[in-house]
Amino acid sequence: MKIFFLFTFSTFLLSAFEQAAASAHYDKILTHSRIRARDQGPNVCALQQVMGTKKKYFSTCRNWYQGAICGKKATVLYECCPGYMKMDGTRGCPAVAPIDHVYGTLGIVGATSTQRYSDMSKLREEIEGRGSFTFFAPSNEAWEQLNSEIHRNLVDNVNIELYNALHHHMVNKRMLTKDLKNGMTLVSMYNDQKLLINHYPNGVVTVNCARIIHGNQIATNGVVHVIDRVLTAVGNTIQDFIEVEDDLSSLRAAAITSDVLDILGRPGHYTLFAPTNEAFERLPRGVLERIMGDKVASEALVKFHILNTLQCSEAITGGAVYETLEGNILEVGCDGESLTVNGVKMVKRKDIVTSNGVIHLIDEVLIPDSAKQVIELGGAQQTTFTDLVAQLGLASSLRPEGQYTLLAPLNGAFSDDTLRMDQRLLKTILQNHIIKVKVGLNELYNGQELETIGGKLLRVFVYRTAVCIENSCMVRGSKEGRNGFIHIFRQIINPAEKTLHEMLRHDKRFSVFLSLVKAADLDDVLSRPGEWTLFVPTNDAFKGLTDDDKNILIRDKNALRNILLYHLIQGVFIGSGFEPGVTNILKTIQGGKLYLKTVNDTLLVNELKSRESDLMATNGVIHVIDKLLYPADLPVGNDQLLTILKKLIKYIQIKFVRDSTFKEIPLTFYKINIIESNVQPITRKEDPSITQLTKLIEGEPEFKIVREGETITKVIHGGPEIKYTRITAGGSDNEEKLKKLLEEEAPVRKVQPNRRTQGGAARRRTRLAYP
Repeated sequence: MKIFFLFTFSTFLLSAFEQAAASAHYDKILTHSRIRARDQGPNVCALQQVMGTKKKYFSTCRNWYQGAICGKKATVLYECCPGYMKMDGTRGCPAVAPIDHVYGTLGIVGATSTQRYSDMSKLREEIEGRGSFTFFAPSNEAWEQLNSEIHRNLVDNVNIELYNALHHHMVNKRMLTKDLKNGMTLVSMYNDQKLLINHYPNGVVTVNCARIIHGNQIATNGVVHVIDRVLTAVGNTIQDFIEVEDDLSSLRAAAITSDVLDILGRPGHYTLFAPTNEAFERLPRGVLERIMGDKVASEALVKFHILNTLQCSEAITGGAVYETLEGNILEVGCDGESLTVNGVKMVKRKDIVTSNGVIHLIDEVLIPDSAKQVIELGGAQQTTFTDLVAQLGLASSLRPEGQYTLLAPLNGAFSDDTLRMDQRLLKTILQNHIIKVKVGLNELYNGQELETIGGKLLRVFVYRTAVCIENSCMVRGSKEGRNGFIHIFRQIINPAEKTLHEMLRHDKRFSVFLSLVKAADLDDVLSRPGEWTLFVPTNDAFKGLTDDDKNILIRDKNALRNILLYHLIQGVFIGSGFEPGVTNILKTIQGGKLYLKTVNDTLLVNELKSRESDLMATNGVIHVIDKLLYPADLPVGNDQLLTILKKLIKYIQIKFVRDSTFKEIPLTFYKINIIESNVQPITRKEDPSITQLTKLIEGEPEFKIVREGETITKVIHGGPEIKYTRITAGGSDNEEKLKKLLEEEAPVRKVQPNRRTQGGAARRRTRLAYP
């Protein structure tokens, strides 16, 4: 019980301290101001004054070190901290300011206009007498800035209008800045009108969005806080204001259509950036009609203009981001006297205070990504792609009710040669950048295949710090729209068309390497489906290699395979998928290690530059190099072979250990996965022989004879599975021929019959490709 009491009490204390800290931002900033001015003498505070204005701030560290407020240069002033005063002949502010009643304190803090109006309206007697008051006193400049007609009406009717207005600035109890908590509502001494308090982390405290510029001046019967504007009565909600404001009729229609208007009538602390009718009129007609006709889009549009926090303009001294009710963020900042939204000056009228928040009128409609069509999500760096999609007629195929994913290359990815292509070819390229389904970044996974509207299948490769599709990797900036996602890519995506072997065969630069691959019986590996990364030396890497040298190398098949398979890695590794400057250690099929990293967009392999990288094949990727790779820790035991390798490899010292031999590398590393599916039996009236020959691309390679109730399998390491389906129609001649054919190639092992499914169809493993 004692432990429980201690825990509860400590929790209470922590909570109390947290609440106190949260409401003491003003006092913390004031303390920092004293520290900055400590060289000026006791009780001096450092302030920043925006050049060209009379606006002064006890500044945050950010504003102080930037030397600016709202992007405008600020000069440093040193003044006595609140409650202190100077003495002749001494440094700093060593004297305590005299304490007086509230009326006298108005004069001490320089709010002489408020003091005079208190005298004129007969309020003086009250604020000189007994009580405990908080007076939010407008500065002299605040009275000067008040609308002239309102000012004149107050002065002309001092006994009622002016008296009531001053009472509206008063609370019937003492409230220091530490007591003014964010979101608090106080009741004023006029007709129980509300005073909305906001206490911001930057130390700014506002009352109905009027900033306290001089706080905590203690009086014998209360406290005085000087504010920068005259307060007006607050009665209506944001909803009430929208419903009666003629200039917000378009916003009103959108808010009603989307069922958001009622939200703005509920209690809360909202900020509404309200687009005027003129702002809506500037939208393209088609865009406005589409959004207004789509309830989801219109709801997103309206909610994107609403913050769930109350942000008065005077509290904004620099840029900050705020989450909207729609879920995305707005950057709210300032430029001098102007508020900015997402970096743009668009606020026409600030700080319309209501009982549940504040309204800022803006002259531009903010459209969130969630209300845009996917083609509209392209930014300034993707205009080439989006313009081409529109010009080549592909934008019309992106139906509003559809679901798509755009893979948008940066503008710089489109070379002049690309842009000069035949339009039909260019359209095909663009079709390969539009996926038929909506796929977000967090839905992509390694090995995934995405089908484009052009019918191509694109492979996804996921690395530690990158996501790539085929040869191109993403950059930051993915967005989700109403009918799809857009992802940004560094380069144009080039879908693979050929196998690794076909690419080597069709490029004369690799003829020597290809001949060695064939001699080592590895060409089948590079021809079949798989996922490989191959580092291919050009013919330049073999300069000086004579025919005799080549023959010696070919005769030692183990040595040749060790060298060639040191160039092959299991898995597809895109050069731009590596984290820049970081070494990646990858194990080769030979067993040795390759050290890869990218520096200045160049792929380095064992510190050798790749001359051309990311050449995509259907079964992997090629990186071109101009040197033969060799594992530094692999010794050579043959003098002839050592001499040959020294001709080709000069960038490392090759070890020589006499009579050492290269290990044998069987082709068992080459595996094909097999996917199960049903194969229905084929029936024919005539006497069939071998009825079907099919190659399977994934799984353990095997030959299979399929007949009624029995399967015979032959395993060939490194090769594809070939399935022979025989239909028995009596007799065994064909069966014997087929067995003989298989026995000529390899011994046969008998396996258990496949279990048949209902209806007699055998469960088979198959994924058909390569006829």
